[in-house]
Amino acid sequence: MNTFATQIISSDGVFYFGRLRALVIPAVDGEMGVLPGHEEMIIALKEGILRYKDGKDVWHKAAIGRGTIQFANNRCTIVVDTAEKPEEIDVRRAMEAKKRAEEQLQHALSEREYRLMQASLARALTRLKLVENN
Repeated sequence: MNTFATQIISSDGVFYFGRLRALVIPAVDGEMGVLPGHEEMIIALKEGILRYKDGKDVWHKAAIGRGTIQFANNRCTIVVDTAEKPEEIDVRRAMEAKKRAEEQLQHALSEREYRLMQASLARALTRLKLVENN
């Protein structure tokens, strides 16, 4: 079978463990596809939509936070802050988080606060985008 072993780990625990036929990741410098036999790599991930095709040729999506991906010996390990399936996302909460982050960005006092609010806004927008496109 033309697949690769994959585990996706978030701060909540193991999000996915199994074999995949394909993977599309939100890398820091743009989207990137991963197929069986991909060259070895370690890449930083940004908040965004992760897409993966399981062994039954079914595509799945997840909203992920920042993290890293390592691919070596036809094995993929992804470690991220957060990973959520579309059905796990509370749209009302995501909208409130987006609004709160936008308001706080207007009043951020330090560069650190500004970056934290940018990250909060990016997470909220990713969640809403995933639910919208599902």
